[in-house]
Amino acid sequence: MLLFGPYTWLILLVLFATFAIQGWLKSTYAKFSRVPNSRGLTGAQTARAILDRYGLTQVKVEPIRGQLTDHYDPRSKVVRLSEGNYASPSLAALAVAAHETGHALQDAENYAPMRIREQLVPAAQIGSNFGPWLFIIGLMIGMIGLAKIGLYLFFAAALFQLVTLPVEFNASARALANLRKFELLTPQEIPAARKVLTAAALTYVAALAMSIAYLLQYSALLGMGRDD
Repeated sequence: MLLFGPYTWLILLVLFATFAIQGWLKSTYAKFSRVPNSRGLTGAQTARAILDRYGLTQVKVEPIRGQLTDHYDPRSKVVRLSEGNYASPSLAALAVAAHETGHALQDAENYAPMRIREQLVPAAQIGSNFGPWLFIIGLMIGMIGLAKIGLYLFFAAALFQLVTLPVEFNASARALANLRKFELLTPQEIPAARKVLTAAALTYVAALAMSIAYLLQYSALLGMGRDD
């Protein structure tokens, strides 16, 4: 029912683009994970250097298991870098580390989009987990009101993804600026970091595009259900 509708073509198109972007991210990350930076700095040293330059000595830098599991935890005030990036002197590791410190800087400055995103987290989690199911069940049993609730919940998840875009793009912009400003990378190495960050940022764009495509499909199916 959800796979075949007026916007199925759009869903398939975005799905193809998502796979392409994910493939580009993996290949770009893998490529520059093999290229060491000229200063020999690790991801952990880079994150620490940037944080200290801004006086954020209270923010810790810790390793975490997995690949590309890097993130900033605003509750614990910790930049967590995947084990590979934490100890690696690669260009990819420095780009990721600088990006995560960008989130720490946003937190310290009370960056508005980050605060808005934090407020949307509960609704986004409920919406992404239960929204589609409520919509499907409501449509199947003819309870349009239940389907509407599912649609609204899924909309909350899409709104979270929309607010995520400025947060992620801003963190990447800060990362490149700081890598250049503090001479952690040479001018010749900056383009490599930019490629890694651009590929990562596009995954968020693809996620939002997929949510929009499904919202259009859900809305169209809901309208068809009403006519029936």
